[in-house]
Amino acid sequence: MKSSSIYSRRRFLQKTSLLATATGLGRLGLINAHAQSAAPDYKALVCVFMLGGNDGHNMVVPLSGSAVTSYRAVRGTLALPDGNTPVLPVTARDGAAYGLNGGLASIHPLWAQGKLAVMANVGMLVRPTTRSQYQGATVGLPTNLFSHADQVISMQAGDPHGSGGTGWAGRIADATRAMNVTSTFPPAISMAGSALFCSGNVVQSTSLIPGFDLGADGLAAWPASAAAAKVQALQEIVTFNSGLSMVQAANDVRADGLELNGMLKGLGSGAVATVFPGTNIGQQLKQVAQIIRLRAATGMNRQVFFCALGGFDTHSAQSWAQMDLLRQLAEGMAAFYNATGEMGIADQVTTFTASEFGRTLQPSGTGSDHGWGNHQLMLGGAVRGGDLYGTFPTLALGGPDDTGSRGVLIPTTALDQFGGTLARWFGVSPDAMASVFPNLANFTRQDLGFV
Repeated sequence: MKSSSIYSRRRFLQKTSLLATATGLGRLGLINAHAQSAAPDYKALVCVFMLGGNDGHNMVVPLSGSAVTSYRAVRGTLALPDGNTPVLPVTARDGAAYGLNGGLASIHPLWAQGKLAVMANVGMLVRPTTRSQYQGATVGLPTNLFSHADQVISMQAGDPHGSGGTGWAGRIADATRAMNVTSTFPPAISMAGSALFCSGNVVQSTSLIPGFDLGADGLAAWPASAAAAKVQALQEIVTFNSGLSMVQAANDVRADGLELNGMLKGLGSGAVATVFPGTNIGQQLKQVAQIIRLRAATGMNRQVFFCALGGFDTHSAQSWAQMDLLRQLAEGMAAFYNATGEMGIADQVTTFTASEFGRTLQPSGTGSDHGWGNHQLMLGGAVRGGDLYGTFPTLALGGPDDTGSRGVLIPTTALDQFGGTLARWFGVSPDAMASVFPNLANFTRQDLGFV
């Protein structure tokens, strides 16, 4: 049963330090790796959240027609290419030319291979919204649109008016939990601390720290019998029912940690041969790959993961800072894609980016301010790549897509449509879709066709 306390057993896991090696993994449903082959129906969704509001206008740049003229005019000193950041040319299927930020060099070749795509101008909407509707306040709008704290919650929740207590990946995990048969291994895992994104009404979010196998210090002793006695004492403590709900929740979490430790250590942490970068996001994605590699042992057919990279609130010195952040992102995503290929499941894992909002077209010194609509990346063997999806916005101050006169662009694609397309590919049934994205019915096109 889900607890309303912030100390629920899954959310408490990241905060628990008293963890030790386990001898068994029955509580989390670990299955002998030799007793079950990897399920051919396996699928995973991996979100990489760019905290701070990534400037999508300088992640994907128009290179043809009147759009490139408008882009250079309105972006001024922020326009790419510049002395720091080149652009990497790509061509959409309709022949339109675009440039990817030079920081994305590691994944740039995957565009031509049909594995990488862009979703243009996506963001949080209640329903389709025009400039006149926005200015006349004749349509419902998301709450606190330009607040980092509020929009991080809304974008992870898939709710324009707050969290509602669950995230859209958690609700996807709720809707597909039957596909995991009898496994009780966590289906929704964050590698970046406690994440609303992974919390469902039934499924609880689990947080893991990359590179930390949940082992505890202080249990070693001589002789070996003394060490065994310490472990036994810890086992008795965590299984003792004190009758106190807070203590019991903590003990349940510690017991989960014992089992996860046994899995991560006893099975070699799901070692992959692919070399990952030593960056924080690279190590998060490496841990995701290791968990996925253990899918046969855990009995999982459906899993969702959350990773995050901060620093995108670029009010100044944007050019070099954004390029370097996108370099870290791309190197991690490229390694992760290669790891899924190593495992033979590149077409069963889809990675995508998200951010709380985009940024203004109009520069603010050497940076940009908080905006709205944003471009996102999709990568994986199932992605119908080499294309730009959605509607590329009109890049004009005071233009048809601008809320006012600074280039705060109204999204032309809703998060519900973007996430709903991923959910359909993942296996969410049409009947369950309304419980995952309650506002999806407000939009005519509900499957964008990129997977």
